[in-house]
Amino acid sequence: MDVKLVITEDGSHSLFVPGLDEHYHSIHGAISESQHIFIDAGLKYSLKEKTSVNILEIGFGTGLNAILTLLELSKPAYRQGRHNVQCEYTAIETFPLEKETYSLLNYPEILCMKNDSFLIMHDSPWNKKTTISSLFVLQKILGKAQEIMLPENYFDVVYFDAFAPNVQPEMWTKNIFFSIYRSMKTAAVLTSYSTKGDVKRVLKEIGFTIEKLAGPKGKREILRAVKIRDDGCLPTLKPT
Repeated sequence: MDVKLVITEDGSHSLFVPGLDEHYHSIHGAISESQHIFIDAGLKYSLKEKTSVNILEIGFGTGLNAILTLLELSKPAYRQGRHNVQCEYTAIETFPLEKETYSLLNYPEILCMKNDSFLIMHDSPWNKKTTISSLFVLQKILGKAQEIMLPENYFDVVYFDAFAPNVQPEMWTKNIFFSIYRSMKTAAVLTSYSTKGDVKRVLKEIGFTIEKLAGPKGKREILRAVKIRDDGCLPTLKPT
């Protein structure tokens, strides 16, 4: 996929895809957008005294959500006794970036961190678990989300970060959200930047409780969905 490096308003990089006329992140700030939607509204909301967390990301992309998650979980505030919160992070990506692109991304510089962990994430092999740190294990899965069998009752947090519904409609179907729902634990949370009516309707039909939250700069609202029922109370819905 042809991409071009761009600078967003908070100084952090994003990528522009000319063929789709779409950016990977908000032009108002890549880091600030991801922090607001996925870390603050998703990860922090879910943690609450957990000693471990399993995260699913739909769209690994630039690796920004993954590195922000690692940084968040590295903070002293998440110590539980003598141990930090352990994280297993699964990311599904159809169009992985080339090294010549991801090596230019300035997230480590903006976030005041060493470049090592970020590059290790990108350089790690696909379809294999890689230990990034003592508290963070990453598994990047190469393929299409709609074709991958997810484990049931496994994830605590889902970052749904696919391209917009009008650009990538195949990623916003009932089938995909049904599969994700089944993969989530009861009380698990999914966050996304899209609050389109069709998206909300499908999530409600499947069984999520949804709420709209204030968005980051340039976006009025974002969406948080919580799985409140166990598998025994699933609605009578079959993938179509």
